[in-house]
Amino acid sequence: MGFGVLGVFLGLLLEVSTHGPHAVPRTSWRHQDLDLMEFSEPGIFNYSTLLLSEKKDALYVGAREAVFELSKKNVTIRNNKVQWTVAEVPMMMCTLKGKSKERDCLNYIRVLQVVDDERLYVCGTHAFQPQCDYLNLADFSLAGRAEDGRGKCSFDPSQSFTTVMVDGELYSGTAYNFLGSEPIISRYSPSQSLLRTEYSTSWLNEPSFVFADVIREGKNRADGEDDKIYYFFTEVSVEYEFFGKLLIPRVARVCKGDLGGQRTLQKKWTSFLKAKLVCSMPELNFVFNVVHDVFILKGADWRDTVIYGVFTSQWGNVGLSAVCAYNMTAVEEVFSKGKYMQKATVEQSHTKWVRYNGITPSPRPGACINNLMRQQNISSSLHLPDKTLQFVKDHPLLEDPVLPIGNGPRLITKDVNYTQIVVERVRALDNNIYDVIFTGTDKGVLHKSVVFDGEVHIVEEIQLLKNSEPIKNLLLSSETRSLYAGSDSGVVQSPTASCGRYLSCDDCVLARDPYCAWDPQTAACINIIDIPSQRLRKLIQSLNGDADKCPSVPDVSLKYYQHVKVKQGSSAELPCLVNSNHAQVMWKFNGSALTEASRFHLIGENGLLIYSVAQEDQGHYECWSVEWAPAVGKNFSRLLAGYVLTLDPPPRSPHQTGHVTTPFVNQESSSSLASEGNGNTERAPLTSALAPPSFTATVLFTTPPQTDASLTPPPSSTIKSQPKLHLPSSNAPRPENVGDPSAEYLQHNNSTALLFLFLLFFLLFLAALAYNCYMQYLPAPCLRMRAALLGSNKSAHQPEYRACEAGLMETAATDKINMTEQPTQNGSQTTQNVRALRDTGYETEPECGNGRIPSHSFGDDSPSQEKPFDVDCDSQPIQFADADEAY
Repeated sequence: MGFGVLGVFLGLLLEVSTHGPHAVPRTSWRHQDLDLMEFSEPGIFNYSTLLLSEKKDALYVGAREAVFELSKKNVTIRNNKVQWTVAEVPMMMCTLKGKSKERDCLNYIRVLQVVDDERLYVCGTHAFQPQCDYLNLADFSLAGRAEDGRGKCSFDPSQSFTTVMVDGELYSGTAYNFLGSEPIISRYSPSQSLLRTEYSTSWLNEPSFVFADVIREGKNRADGEDDKIYYFFTEVSVEYEFFGKLLIPRVARVCKGDLGGQRTLQKKWTSFLKAKLVCSMPELNFVFNVVHDVFILKGADWRDTVIYGVFTSQWGNVGLSAVCAYNMTAVEEVFSKGKYMQKATVEQSHTKWVRYNGITPSPRPGACINNLMRQQNISSSLHLPDKTLQFVKDHPLLEDPVLPIGNGPRLITKDVNYTQIVVERVRALDNNIYDVIFTGTDKGVLHKSVVFDGEVHIVEEIQLLKNSEPIKNLLLSSETRSLYAGSDSGVVQSPTASCGRYLSCDDCVLARDPYCAWDPQTAACINIIDIPSQRLRKLIQSLNGDADKCPSVPDVSLKYYQHVKVKQGSSAELPCLVNSNHAQVMWKFNGSALTEASRFHLIGENGLLIYSVAQEDQGHYECWSVEWAPAVGKNFSRLLAGYVLTLDPPPRSPHQTGHVTTPFVNQESSSSLASEGNGNTERAPLTSALAPPSFTATVLFTTPPQTDASLTPPPSSTIKSQPKLHLPSSNAPRPENVGDPSAEYLQHNNSTALLFLFLLFFLLFLAALAYNCYMQYLPAPCLRMRAALLGSNKSAHQPEYRACEAGLMETAATDKINMTEQPTQNGSQTTQNVRALRDTGYETEPECGNGRIPSHSFGDDSPSQEKPFDVDCDSQPIQFADADEAY
């Protein structure tokens, strides 16, 4: 049964991975093509804890045994630094427990929280003995009063955990012991005692915490409920049976004013409840059951709050990641009105969770104190009845799940593992507000996506980190309009939008980036946030990708195309760089579209390759980008590069040989003209053909690394030309009479080459045949021919072959005459055995006895000089492979 379920599940995984929906980023940028700011220091690693302070204009970074204060506007500027190392005694204790001295037994700073305007609360793993201290911001020094960090910070630097500081109280979700086997959700307060969860698998079953935050109810809420802290984690399921550990994403909630129970649940949460987060594809019945990170996009009111989470499957070979969004009202509905689940014993072998159908105690178990409870003289959790508290202790799990907006993922990507997420709301020129999603991957790549009418469009992907490593933390600053990414190797700062990378109106509009718009006055793509409101009406922006709004431009004359001269018979490469992964490339030769079947034309990733250039290949070539805009149902074409290819006559030299070396062409940076339009109409000026390229395999045309041309010259047989802008004042004449037959070219005849290859292979076949015949690898007719060709030595041996054949023929005749004759002891095999043998076909060599050549040597009859393969057919009996039948 288990194997059958596993087979069905694996089949579903294959179907999802091959047919599941997924999005592709429109544009891809490499790390070296971007203007990024990076920070790191030698010998310090794990810059994974980030804290952004808008008041101090600072970014605080917690690394391994160090805390940094960086400039929020430029992270390359370090304002302060403090080190927090491990003493010798804790280091020795850690190594005695079997941990690595160089890796595990150091102090990884994992908690950075603001206490007030003058202090930060800092916690570190401290050689598997977590400690916390206060960091004074005035002189950026530690207070030196270390506190026990158990329950506040993880023991293991690689263990997941989460913390949030709310009104001076630290809420955390982590492991409470060295082994990590006791997970807790706790609150530490200077004025109150520790409050924590019950140590039970019903409450927490091997959780992996990812995020926690507070949701303020607001002062004007009619029911007077308390603020709530939400935790997001993945844990092992207790309500479902499976052949292995099935993981379930959860959201848990506690009330900020919870004080624990009077008798039941003393110093334990009385408001702890948890529910299942659903992120699935209903059409394929596939569930993303592991949550990696959560971002709460808060609105002016708690009802406007949206929760975004990144999910993957428990089985990583699926290769899919999803982004799901949840309304806070849906979460509140589940916790305030959802059904409870309870344990039910089944055949006394195991427990299973089922819906609780009994009467629910009043007040509702797990609810925060509200005005209705206060009217019943219940102003604190200490006043709750034991019946309600006991019910919460036994029923922490809710049956009703939290469903995503639209009942499915906002975004699904293939072969990508998302690790971090942040979201920002942007008001576009159409006066609508759009959610812009930034997601970091385990390969150091950042995806930027926009939600349009329930669908997500991935604007671009950026190689944010220099090395292929996970992004461990991601923060967003609306003031500086920057993203901050933390990893093991350092911190990277990137702008939320780089509109200047789009060099044409079509490219700017088709990007569908709500930050960017085209300015016809400056002919540039600019960030609308930097523009005064009176100028916004003159900008061009269409978030559905309608490039028809761009201004039209006159057609481009051929005199502005780059002129390329090559020698006949050599190769020519015409580059064409496409920035959009959604665009298709179309090459035109003298106005006609080229295909893969065109003569000697190869449309590759970097452009058009023409090998063995002939006279008929001369003319003008155009590279067009054709991009489909699904929102408007149109194709938009842009001319990216134009070339005029001509043949260069060879130099007239008396010592000229048949091979001419192609001169080297410097790979200098240049630009070309492009036109924009709908269909095949040329509309806009040529954009730079050396635009920043992409770095993923999804790009149609990627740019090779731009290296010094003097270090890596191209082969002499191929001319690679770069797009080059010819000013209108250029008076370079177009070549004429390119088909002059008087030019001295080296003509190549294809039929002659094919005939030469055929003759070569035929001669090789004859040589192989002669060699095998000479080495006696072929049957007897070839051996007789070999003996006849080699002369007297071989012809003298010919009668012996005939004698052997005659002996066999005579034996066969005797077989037919006498079928009952008995064999002699020293003679050959009987006629009956020979007949039986020939019927079975087990003869070793039918040509000569037992496959042996007579023992006479070539030219010498002395027995002492017998060859190893020479056998006398008359003196030796004929042996058969199944001679045992005669006995």
